[in-house]
Amino acid sequence: MRIALTHNLRLSDSEEEAEFDTQETVNALASAIERLGHRLERFEVSGPASRTVARLEAYSPDLIFNTAEGRRGRFREAFYPALFDELGFPYTGSDAYALAVTLDKQLTKLVLAKQGIRTPGWQYVEKLSELTAENLRFPVIVKPNFEGSSKGITQDSIAETLDEVRAKVAIALEKYPAGVLVEEYISGRDLTVPFLAALDNDYDGVLTPVEYVVDPAVTAGRRYAIYDYELKTKKESAVSVRAPAQIPLRTAEDVRKMAQKIYQALDCRDLGRIDFRLSDAGVPYFLEINALPSLEPGAGIYASAELDGLHLDGVINSIIQSAAKRYKIKDSARRQGKPARKTGPLRVGFTYNVKRVKPMANAEAVEDSEAEYDSPNTLQAIREAIASWGHEVIDLEATAELPTVLSSTPLDIVFNIAEGFKGRNRESQVPAMLELLDIPYTGSDPATLSIALDKALAKKIVRQAGILTPNFQLMATGKERLNKEFTTFPLIVKPVAEGSSKGVVTKSVCHSEAELREVVREIASKYQQPALIEEYIGGREFTVGLLGERRPRVLPPMEIVFLDKGEKNPVYSFQHKLDWTDRIRYDAPAKLEPALLEKLRTAARSSFMALGCRDVARIDFRMDDKGRIYFIECNPLPGLTPGWSDLVLIAQGAGMDYRALIGEIMAPAIRRYKEREARRAATEHASTVSHHHHKGPSLDEAGALVPATVTPAPATTAAPGGNGGNGNGTGGNDASAHGDVPPRIEAKA
Repeated sequence: MRIALTHNLRLSDSEEEAEFDTQETVNALASAIERLGHRLERFEVSGPASRTVARLEAYSPDLIFNTAEGRRGRFREAFYPALFDELGFPYTGSDAYALAVTLDKQLTKLVLAKQGIRTPGWQYVEKLSELTAENLRFPVIVKPNFEGSSKGITQDSIAETLDEVRAKVAIALEKYPAGVLVEEYISGRDLTVPFLAALDNDYDGVLTPVEYVVDPAVTAGRRYAIYDYELKTKKESAVSVRAPAQIPLRTAEDVRKMAQKIYQALDCRDLGRIDFRLSDAGVPYFLEINALPSLEPGAGIYASAELDGLHLDGVINSIIQSAAKRYKIKDSARRQGKPARKTGPLRVGFTYNVKRVKPMANAEAVEDSEAEYDSPNTLQAIREAIASWGHEVIDLEATAELPTVLSSTPLDIVFNIAEGFKGRNRESQVPAMLELLDIPYTGSDPATLSIALDKALAKKIVRQAGILTPNFQLMATGKERLNKEFTTFPLIVKPVAEGSSKGVVTKSVCHSEAELREVVREIASKYQQPALIEEYIGGREFTVGLLGERRPRVLPPMEIVFLDKGEKNPVYSFQHKLDWTDRIRYDAPAKLEPALLEKLRTAARSSFMALGCRDVARIDFRMDDKGRIYFIECNPLPGLTPGWSDLVLIAQGAGMDYRALIGEIMAPAIRRYKEREARRAATEHASTVSHHHHKGPSLDEAGALVPATVTPAPATTAAPGGNGGNGNGTGGNDASAHGDVPPRIEAKA
């Protein structure tokens, strides 16, 4: 199977990250999954959830092996399973509901009280004024209600008197305002009872109890025998796991039966861990459950599983097989009562135009006929990035034969960077064909591509959305009257429907009407299209990358810094893009004050949405000396040359490598593909149900025709689907360089 390992990586010894996985744990899990013969991709989920979603959609796993804890909030452990459910991805472990309940210690106790489960007396406190403790036997222990890994539990957590407990609750509430639990302290021993649902035994997967044993040299001087935060995180070497626990056989059976009842009552899936306190009198008390237990090497679940002949790989395989059985992964026709969604490798068509003419530039002439096309090196980099996500790549060069090839080639999605051949709608040609054939593809639709390529039309739409643009007009011959708003020079002239700065050279900035008309005539002759004339905005130049669909992610802007101070009116020309080393510098991310940065981000997002962009775009702006942001143009089909194209440099500045960038562009198309497949499956299912339940017309008692009826299909229910806190102190556990590309040998898109 293709498995995604989702986790939070522990980067510090702070209490905030105490529940996260160390690199050692992640490596151990990854190695075990790979030894079991699965293809694995690691997903560190601590960043923006949107990035996790995009990467998961790009990889399209058969199963998610989840150990992610979430970072904040009372429902943090439930966040990622809820997200996986929404995305339709199968995952290991309990569902969001079970994880939310089990992280809440007092809610868990309330649920289990109805099942007759024995727990220490307790009181949940959100405000100090609520504390009574009148029915509790002292001493008591004060601990956070929504934390695990013994967080907030120390030797000072135990109170002997009411005054002490009031003082300790006040301190605890300051640090853990979501609520604390005041619980009777049970003098005795800590037991842990792990759970592996796939294990076939008399206790429905409940394993043999084990116990924590602390080195006596460490416990000397400790007043209370509790597995506190210090032992859990700072003196872990002093703690070992004894398997089985040295308790009477009858007690072990009672604890396993109690654990069996608890796991069933709380609907835990695949794996879990329950902590008990065995009193000095030999009576077991439930403390808490961890539905998302630690899988670090040496954890109690491994020690207990070894008693049943399962070592680390066997435990991991048991978890995977339990989830696979629950989701019927081998029978993908139905999953959680939902229409089928294809996971695993996709057949990804790759549409492109290949550059065969080497661009040359000098002060006199510019060869840019294939400036928007991509070099063989760029194409290979994209192929490899797509394939690295586990998909099959099918080359589809955008030639005149493409319509025939597309109609005869089985494809799931298309990764499109094809520019087309001619006309102001050329960039929309391939997407239009794909829409005709109902093949999902990356990038914007034909309408947006056509509008964005026409700079004048794009400016009209963006201006209507309230975004500033330079004043502009079109000239087809150079003989037209110059608009009255152009009262001062310089003005800039460029082809109206070209990308990659084609036609933008040093002399494009005109300082007189005679110069302007001459440049217009040259453009009209060379590019067979009108010239766009617009006022020259002197100031800083920025380009902004955006990723996503309805709510695009705005990457940190990049500034194009002009180094030649002798250029009075610099412009980011085709010549600059061919030979940038001494003439410009790329600051990615740009150095901007927070207020200006937010203005630029807002203008970029608004432009993206006004033009109807999708998946990816790069938008250029100029900022005048008054801090006003002017939209220059939008490129919804930006260049992707590694270490060189603007969007790639922007991504690098945001900490995103090339592979991740390609994955994020690809992810929305995969999502659209799966939505299409789900609709098709639902339609086919409805058609089948209609066929089987259809009753033909009949006659009533009076001989009248009774209309045909359709019996509704039976409702389909979802298949049933964690890290808890620790009670009584028991613990659960491409750089920004421009690469080796020769100086501007291919055009910058």
